[in-house]
Amino acid sequence: MAEVRLGDDIKPNTFSFEAVNGNSAENQSVLRIESNASMSMMAIPVEVDLTQTPVLCWRWRVNRVLDKADMSERFGDDYAARLYVSLAIPESEQSLGLRLQLGLARSIWGDQVPDAAINYVWDNRQPVGTAMSNAYTDRVTMIVAESGAAKVGQWVQQAQNIAQDIEQQFTPAANVVQIALAADTDNTGETVTAEFADIRFVAKQADCL
Repeated sequence: MAEVRLGDDIKPNTFSFEAVNGNSAENQSVLRIESNASMSMMAIPVEVDLTQTPVLCWRWRVNRVLDKADMSERFGDDYAARLYVSLAIPESEQSLGLRLQLGLARSIWGDQVPDAAINYVWDNRQPVGTAMSNAYTDRVTMIVAESGAAKVGQWVQQAQNIAQDIEQQFTPAANVVQIALAADTDNTGETVTAEFADIRFVAKQADCL
């Protein structure tokens, strides 16, 4: 894994790895993210055949939800926990307008800007299943996988048919190239701790547990 920072002017998160008891009572590696008016991601390259394993599984836990976050506005584009899936789209499916848009974005933010992305987030107000474009760019779709404070402090198992989400939001020809994990508080200035574990792809009929 490698840390991805979004700019010198944005304070980075603090990351640590810990061992905790997993579903099978065996110690498992957990990524803990401390976010304090900050944002950066811990990323890993991915190669996956979504025709065979289209479901993305993970567990996450947060110590609170954010008070001032609002995913519909730039000033509120923060999340207690955020799983970022970067996508590559074949050039044959990229319009001239998209290529120009991506070129401009990369000239500002660097080569880490993907062709498209889906973010699964733990939001504070929108209901689970909400999907909308990111407040900064329509190349990133935000999907609410968990919402509100009812499960704060608990490990929550998630399962998302990412192949289906990619087809609905972008194109079935897109490939997953990276997964990144974050907590995001740079816009609201809040503080949160998020933890992630057991991230993997499984077959459609398989159980994430």
